[in-house]
Amino acid sequence: MPLALFALAISAFGIGTTEFIINGLLPDLAADFGVTIPVAGLLVSGYALGVAVGGPPLTLLGGRLPRKTMLLWLMALFIAGNLLSALAPSYGVLMAGRFLAAFAHGAYFGVGSVVAADLVEPRRRASAIALMFTGLTLANVLGVPLGTWIGQAFGWRATFWVVVAIGVAGLLGVLALVPRRPRPSGGLVRELGAFRSGGVWLALAMTVFGFAPVFAVITFIAPIMTGVGHFPAGAVPVVMALFGAGMVAGNLIGGRLADRAVMPSIYGSVALLTLLAVVVALVSGEQVAFVVAITLFGVAAFATVPPLQTRVLDAATGAPTLASAANIGAFNLGNAIGSFAAGLTIDAGLGYTAPAWTAALLGLLGLAVAGAAGVQARRPVPAA
Repeated sequence: MPLALFALAISAFGIGTTEFIINGLLPDLAADFGVTIPVAGLLVSGYALGVAVGGPPLTLLGGRLPRKTMLLWLMALFIAGNLLSALAPSYGVLMAGRFLAAFAHGAYFGVGSVVAADLVEPRRRASAIALMFTGLTLANVLGVPLGTWIGQAFGWRATFWVVVAIGVAGLLGVLALVPRRPRPSGGLVRELGAFRSGGVWLALAMTVFGFAPVFAVITFIAPIMTGVGHFPAGAVPVVMALFGAGMVAGNLIGGRLADRAVMPSIYGSVALLTLLAVVVALVSGEQVAFVVAITLFGVAAFATVPPLQTRVLDAATGAPTLASAANIGAFNLGNAIGSFAAGLTIDAGLGYTAPAWTAALLGLLGLAVAGAAGVQARRPVPAA
């Protein structure tokens, strides 16, 4: 694989770390700014909102730039957002820094997916995308635990300074290793024109509902473990690390499978994710079985990512950049839907296994959308 892919992965590692690190720092942030834990938790949802709404507009604004130049500007924006967070004198300024960094997140993975796919021959595109996303999965296994430890030992601002340093390393890697290509032809009209295709909209819907089961379960993994499985609270980070390791493996497996056949990879990974959600619900009271099930759930979760991202690029032939960025927003929309729907079941008094059953239902919906997308993909393209 080209070295440029590793430069993209370094940046992805920094972006993934800043996305998830806030969870481990909430008590310190709440105490420092004099806000409640739920208010501090809005720094998580605020970031997700920034990812969802920021990617497509930024991608459109940078549509006249070469993709390498766009990546460099996005990393500069990411660094600026985390620098603002590290220096934030108030909760509002910290929220602004998070929102700024989130804007870079959505556009970076959208543009980066297209760049990664262009760096290799067509039959290896999904593996190239998976390698870039490996940085995001490794952030859960390495970046978040390390960042949390740094924040607890040296203060939460130190964590953001470390993320700034990772961002600078990523920017320099892109500058040195990513080849400069001519800017895409067609501009705004061509990119927007891709959304006339029903295949693009079905691909985005597949991402929303195919990935929604992941956050339906993971958002509530702590109460599932402690309330149903009677795990000690200290076991939660260990199990989350195993889930993250599963994500790393699943991401690479998904890339290899999608290189062979994209749609069958989507059918298989979403079906496995749905089945494992049922298994998680059934074994949540058995500690060893639950740990195995949640690790495999992590494998299935990120086995969906390379084929889903590749399908969007295929559906938006000739104008993939904006559609790719929109698909990153679709992943985050799926996160929000899964978490919200699972939370409603708990509020309804259905118990802590209800999120896993909710994930299974969302997975079935994702499979239905994937079936419709598969039918659409097999239709002959009309002659120009």
